[in-house]
Amino acid sequence: MLLSACGGGKAARAEIPPASQRQWATLAPADPASANSVLMRAISLVGTPYRYGGNTPQAGFDCSGLINYVYRDMLDLALPRTTRDLAAVQGPRIAPERLSPGDLVFFGSRGSVTHAGIYVGEGRFVHAPSSGGTVRLDHLDGHYWRDHYSGARRVL
Repeated sequence: MLLSACGGGKAARAEIPPASQRQWATLAPADPASANSVLMRAISLVGTPYRYGGNTPQAGFDCSGLINYVYRDMLDLALPRTTRDLAAVQGPRIAPERLSPGDLVFFGSRGSVTHAGIYVGEGRFVHAPSSGGTVRLDHLDGHYWRDHYSGARRVL
């Protein structure tokens, strides 16, 4: 469902270097131990089925359910349950070149946020993308994600 909106002209994709050519900054998180625990837990959930409204490994996850579960499970940090509310969390907005492991990344179009994930570093993020899919690692330079990136928030 989410990926069915992929598109865009060839010229737009050609202007951005492929993932293998882009250099991603490696910014250390303010709290490396917390960031590491979040990342290890999020990565351990790769392969868990997507389920709209899901917020546990047993029931499956949607994107905001995955984020909420990981931060609550590892850090006892309660975050908002919806993607829109997550995007409104107090904290600095982060430009792509300033991302740090554990940051929340957001995607959407026309000013609305419709998807979110957890940045793990080197341009990659963990998320629960769509019906019929599973939690997975993707690259921010993938054409859909690059074209729909709307910002990030630092919560650690």
